[in-house]
Amino acid sequence: RTIEKFEKEAANLGKSSFKYAWVLDKLKAERERGITIDIALWKFETPKYYVTVIDAPGHRDFIKNMITGTSQADCAILIIAAGTGEFEAGISKEGQTREHALLAFTLGVRQLIVAINKMDTTKWSESRYDEIVKETSIFVKKVG
Repeated sequence: RTIEKFEKEAANLGKSSFKYAWVLDKLKAERERGITIDIALWKFETPKYYVTVIDAPGHRDFIKNMITGTSQADCAILIIAAGTGEFEAGISKEGQTREHALLAFTLGVRQLIVAINKMDTTKWSESRYDEIVKETSIFVKKVG
């Protein structure tokens, strides 16, 4: 029901693809701008583990909030945009992807899951996927 509610609200703002992000993005500004600004926590447990998901911002303007969230993490998910130009900008010398991976390692995160987002913008290109995996693997190995 929650997702259905977010789906309707997001559609009304012309942001229907953001329905899942809104589970943790609570601020009005986050929803309007389509970016995470503040950290958000979501807890659940399995028979074996207590899990806290920390949604931290990726936008350059909110790096302090990203550090706050990442400093509490045992594991991180690094989301990489597959779009032409987006991926390259992210792993460039001044890129956010590079900065986030380095900060996570510096803050003690030793388990990193890499997820490639926006593959639809590449028409699900396997060669683009392979290129991103190769470049990201080289970079992540250098980080630690």
